[in-house]
Amino acid sequence: MNKKVILFDINETVLNLGALKPIFKAAFGSEDALSLWFSKLLHLSTVCITTTVKSNFAELARITLNTVAANYKIQLTKGQRTELLGTFSNLSPYSDIKPALSKLRQHGFKVVALSNSSLTLIATQMEYAQLTDYFDDIISVEETGSFKPDPTVYKFAAQKLQQPIDQLCLVATHDWDTHGALSVGLNAAYIDRTGVPYNPLYLKPKMYSNSMMDLIDMIIADKQ
Repeated sequence: MNKKVILFDINETVLNLGALKPIFKAAFGSEDALSLWFSKLLHLSTVCITTTVKSNFAELARITLNTVAANYKIQLTKGQRTELLGTFSNLSPYSDIKPALSKLRQHGFKVVALSNSSLTLIATQMEYAQLTDYFDDIISVEETGSFKPDPTVYKFAAQKLQQPIDQLCLVATHDWDTHGALSVGLNAAYIDRTGVPYNPLYLKPKMYSNSMMDLIDMIIADKQ
């Protein structure tokens, strides 16, 4: 039997975007600037998927920053742009992540980072967060020329890992990512980081919790 692989979404699932909030507030003068930027970034990536526009997450992040600046009718300085995007490389992990990854590996699972970010950015994030040794592998969508939740991305991960797709399980805090994984035959476990209701139109995972360690126990039990 193949070793079951647990994929982890990175931004917001593993890494806490909280460090970005004061920087975005200072630049845009609004508490909502970060959430607006992130939602527009995801929207732009989804449009690129649907219309087969080739880009990368760094470029989309820069474009979206300009969109948000226009929304707030401000002109960002070069220094502000550098700080806003640079901080994305220097995020801390949630306190439950290292124990969760360690427990999964102790129970024989392989844990893999899967992100829309470039491989270079993910590696930088992992190094800063001191998580490099906690993951068995890192996969970026950049080789596919697309982004999650494009089915191509999840299939690419399975091919990259040389695993049957039903042997993969995605842990994510985004309902659209969870739905995307389930849509192509992966298992999924949803960690509720925000309290925002899961979209009722999306496929729902059988493993769902606001506690990462409880979710990990579900994943381990599901293997039995």
